[in-house]
Amino acid sequence: MSAVANPATVAECLRVGAGFSQGDRNWIAEQFATLDARLASFHADATELEVSVKDREARGQKVTLECWIAGRQKIVTTSAEEDLHAALNDVRDDLRRRLNDAKTRQEPRHNKHLRDLPQPQTEAVESDDAAPRADAETA
Repeated sequence: MSAVANPATVAECLRVGAGFSQGDRNWIAEQFATLDARLASFHADATELEVSVKDREARGQKVTLECWIAGRQKIVTTSAEEDLHAALNDVRDDLRRRLNDAKTRQEPRHNKHLRDLPQPQTEAVESDDAAPRADAETA
């Protein structure tokens, strides 16, 4: 895999949506920093992350993390954890898992080891008047 000239990072791609202020952005980016390794294979200008929360610090709050990567379907992860930090960790871990799953689904066509597996050879079917088969039982 070739290195990306401008790899995506959480600090560069993260936007805060409803329920968060710009002041929250830095500590959220710190919590999501472990996503940098997974996002590094994508171009920064083609990657966007947005985190939002509905009913912050109330019962039934819902944290949503959306990820847009050019050429792929949008990934949306949600958490209903009551603790905000736990909810952010939950959506972060779910996004990492889903990005890994998406990568794994694409690997076989790019993985030389899997492409070079020998294909079973088909033997030509002999006609009935050919010599008797060597594995036939004799009387």
